[in-house]
Amino acid sequence: MEIKDLKSLIKMVTDTDISEFRMENKEEKIVIKRGPEKEFVQMAAPVAAAPVALAAPAAPAAAPAQAVATEAAPVDDKYEKIPSPIVGTMYQKPSPDADLFVKVGDVVEQGQTLCLVEAMKLFNEIEAEFKCKIIEILKDDATPVEYGEGLFLVERL
Repeated sequence: MEIKDLKSLIKMVTDTDISEFRMENKEEKIVIKRGPEKEFVQMAAPVAAAPVALAAPAAPAAAPAQAVATEAAPVDDKYEKIPSPIVGTMYQKPSPDADLFVKVGDVVEQGQTLCLVEAMKLFNEIEAEFKCKIIEILKDDATPVEYGEGLFLVERL
């Protein structure tokens, strides 16, 4: 590929919101990336807000915001959610035929592995940041998770 063609590819990437461009053939491989190396994207889908707005179109604008706020409220003051630090797929066991890392009712120590979150073929261990008891597992095995989404409901010990 000639330099002028490469420059036009770079211009195309910078003029659009494309963050990565890859092209490969027998002779060459081209990868153009832009932005920070580790970029975390947090998106909040207004799942609870949309049905409220559709069900009551005459409702004041504050109603959807209140619905989201009550959904995010803790179940009980003594319980905490352990959120996903990254976007990926949650796995509750190290391999398909292995035992679960934790079960409901288990008491886990600080640093103990709770689950794995796979992101881009990398498995990230999610560890307990404090000693706690597992009250509820909020996600099923091998399900997608978003950044900040609750994985476990725990009681701090």
